[in-house]
Amino acid sequence: MTLNLAQILGSADIDPAETLVIRHAYVREHADGEPGIHADSTDREILNYTSRQSANSRIFPATPPRTWVVFLPEGGDRARLWSVVTKVGESSNDGAVRTFNLARSDQLTDLNNRLVIGWRSPRTWRLSGTTAATYPVVEIADSRPIPFPGFDSLVLDYPRLQAVIREHRYASWRTALASVIGIYLITDTSDGRHYVGKADGAENIRQRWQAYAADGHGGNVDLRKRDPRSFRFSLLRVFDPATPTSRINAAESHFKIALDSVRHGMNGG
Repeated sequence: MTLNLAQILGSADIDPAETLVIRHAYVREHADGEPGIHADSTDREILNYTSRQSANSRIFPATPPRTWVVFLPEGGDRARLWSVVTKVGESSNDGAVRTFNLARSDQLTDLNNRLVIGWRSPRTWRLSGTTAATYPVVEIADSRPIPFPGFDSLVLDYPRLQAVIREHRYASWRTALASVIGIYLITDTSDGRHYVGKADGAENIRQRWQAYAADGHGGNVDLRKRDPRSFRFSLLRVFDPATPTSRINAAESHFKIALDSVRHGMNGG
């Protein structure tokens, strides 16, 4: 029998018929100027973000249930449990935004940041509990953080890169990658071609790789026509953020020559 969310909710005596299930998206700022959340948002920020909902009943239920099960995006059609929260009241409603009083629940706390379900409706951010109950459990992950292996040992395929950027257990990896700039390598394992890239100035390695995790090409025309699922990411050389740009450029040029990534790689278009 396939394990689905219904069994998980049932183990905590959560009735799907009396439950709202939410999968947030990572958006730093919405079109209306309201702040969003991102992969490193604190629990308090996520709770505050969850508490503010549209007053339009076509967007958010006019009478939402008491129990909300809140997930964060895991990439594609996956969602990772953040927390179960309980609605204990409503503090304001200005006609556009309703603010609810929410409290994190003790229910399913052993599965927070561990439970991953398949999200069958990628464009839908909220569901009734009865609908979400049919969604499959695809992973119950190890709750322990994964130690950062070091810059010299870092080799990531594309799914692992997305996990590093998004998952709670890789928080120390994101911190490390945000501390350096430098030269990185993308290898297309389908044909062995290389792309040498750099992160410098105000953009660190984490920020540059976060762009790749989002769309596979990071806005780079040399990579746009390729399938990122065959990409492998590694670091060639890292620098302190205070390193002069001229030194970064020289290192980038060196590795392009050494790896012949212009004539026989992906730096040449």
